[in-house]
Amino acid sequence: MKRIIYILLAAATFGAVSCNVLDQYPHNAVSRDNLSEDDLALLYTGLYCYSQYKPTFEGYFQNDMAGGDFTRGGGSKFATPELWIRDAILPTSGWSSTPWTGYYAWLYQVNEFITAAVKKEADPKVREMLGGAYLFRGLIYYNLVSKYRNVQILRQATNEPVPNTNEAEGWAFVEENLSNAIEMLPNFTNKNYVSVQAAKAIMARAKIAQGKHAEAAALALELIEDPSLALADFDLIFRGQDNKEEIFTFINDSEESGLNFASQFYQPATTYVPTREVIELFTTADKRTNISVMVDGDETVLNKYNNINTTNPIIITRLAEMYLIAAEGLGIAGGGVKYLNALREKRGLPAVSPKNDTELLTAVLAERRLEFLGEGFRWFDLVRTGRFTSEVDLSEKYTVFPIPQRERDLNPNLEQNELWK
Repeated sequence: MKRIIYILLAAATFGAVSCNVLDQYPHNAVSRDNLSEDDLALLYTGLYCYSQYKPTFEGYFQNDMAGGDFTRGGGSKFATPELWIRDAILPTSGWSSTPWTGYYAWLYQVNEFITAAVKKEADPKVREMLGGAYLFRGLIYYNLVSKYRNVQILRQATNEPVPNTNEAEGWAFVEENLSNAIEMLPNFTNKNYVSVQAAKAIMARAKIAQGKHAEAAALALELIEDPSLALADFDLIFRGQDNKEEIFTFINDSEESGLNFASQFYQPATTYVPTREVIELFTTADKRTNISVMVDGDETVLNKYNNINTTNPIIITRLAEMYLIAAEGLGIAGGGVKYLNALREKRGLPAVSPKNDTELLTAVLAERRLEFLGEGFRWFDLVRTGRFTSEVDLSEKYTVFPIPQRERDLNPNLEQNELWK
């Protein structure tokens, strides 16, 4: 019997290559041995549709939840973020297991597509789609490695009990996939399509995560100088308006069962609220303030995802991140302050004058904290710069997510992270 590729579809839009936009129904099963370009195009559409939801809300919000800038709303018993984090991050908790399961479910579909598409890589259109699949795999592994460190590296879809590997090999696999994507993807045309610019942006993120400052800065500068991209006002970015800042964004269409982030942040639920400390960092002059936080009933809430009865797009990468990667990567000697202050000026803030690289990094992290509140950066920013335990009142154990216990029960070859043994 021929092996069958299964692209499992949530009834949802994933990027501009959505099922609705194409007026086509993506294949959910097709023989791997006899695929036409049209078959692959439909499978690729299915891959877009499927991929968006697998990280789940927990996967997208994991870094904010664990970064100390949010706590539970609605009169929760958790008076501080630290109490909530201790209660929520466990080998048996959904905050650890749900994203892990989602990333690997997404990976299974990506691997099946890659296995099928490489056989027709000589076709230019198939090569572009293959580049998109490599970008997705690089993004999946960026999230897995940055959060769990020692993870399984799977080049093919399998249910075998594969052991996890070391962190360095994980980062190498991230870069391998993103390098492939950069070679294969087309140039930017629309924020809802993957592009070579999107692959470079995620690669810059992976480079800075590993302390490869010069390489990260070089990629970030390429994107800053790209005429198809430009910084935009916050109300354009987070209220669905046309802008040139978003490099890659998932549409997250409510008609196809999108993830409703707003339901987690506004009344009546207000499940997760910013801490008073981070709210008070926003100033009247900061053009991000009203879009970032607002008073809603008896809570001050995150205001970026405001479509209560529908969904908001999910931004994966935007140009502001590249300005701050350039600033951090170039350092004082390389003129990094210029890029930090360029972003601050766009946000209505005065220039700063850090005197050394330590002060510059402090200023960059402070800017990232405000710029990306609720966008999935804070925890790993503190972890990768060695500042987590000094900024959040928790032990080193919380600088990595535990391998889910359920996965270890199913796969005895998975070893728990040392800090969680």
